[in-house]
Amino acid sequence: MPVPVRLKDGPGHSERVVVGPSPAFRGQTLTEGGRKTGDDDGFGMSEYERSRTMPALPEHVFDQASVVGQLDSWLPQGLHVEAADLPAVTVHEDRTGEDEAGLFRAERDQMRLEWGTRDSGSYAGWLQVAGIGSGASEVTVHLSFFDEQHDPGADAVTDELDRSLERLDELVRLRMDGGGAG
Repeated sequence: MPVPVRLKDGPGHSERVVVGPSPAFRGQTLTEGGRKTGDDDGFGMSEYERSRTMPALPEHVFDQASVVGQLDSWLPQGLHVEAADLPAVTVHEDRTGEDEAGLFRAERDQMRLEWGTRDSGSYAGWLQVAGIGSGASEVTVHLSFFDEQHDPGADAVTDELDRSLERLDELVRLRMDGGGAG
C-alpha cells in the first residue's frame, strides 16, 4: 500500500511529501533526481526520481504509459517487458542477457503504475501521473534499488529516466496528434 515519502528538492529547498509504493519507504529522506545513502542500520538503498510536464490530460498520458505491450517504446533502452499472467511479467535486460520475474500493476483510478522484481527483490519503481491544469500533466517516475549491485549509478539512472520520460512524452504527442493507434 502506498505510504508518504518525504523528498527534498535539494540543499536549501523545501521538502515535499509524495506517495511511495511500500512501507519500506516510511520516514526516509530522498533527494530528487539523486541518490539516497544507507539508513543508520547500514542498509544501502538507492532512490532516484525524475519528473516531466506533458501537454496532455492525465488520462491520456496514463493510457499510453500503462499498455504493457508498448512499455518497450518508453522504458529505458535495453529493457523489454513481456506480460505473463498480470500482474506477473518477465523483464529481459539486454545488457546482461538475463530474464527476471517481475510484477507490474496499473491503477487507473490512482493514475499510477507500480513495478518491481518478483523473486530477487532487487528493485521497485512507480510512475505517477497528475493533472496540473490547462490540459497538462506532471509525470513522475521513481526507482528504488534494494541491491547495490543492481544499481547502475546516479548518472546512468537519472539519464535513462529523463530519456524514458522524453520517449513517453513523444508517444503521448503522437497519439494525441493522430499519428498512431491508441
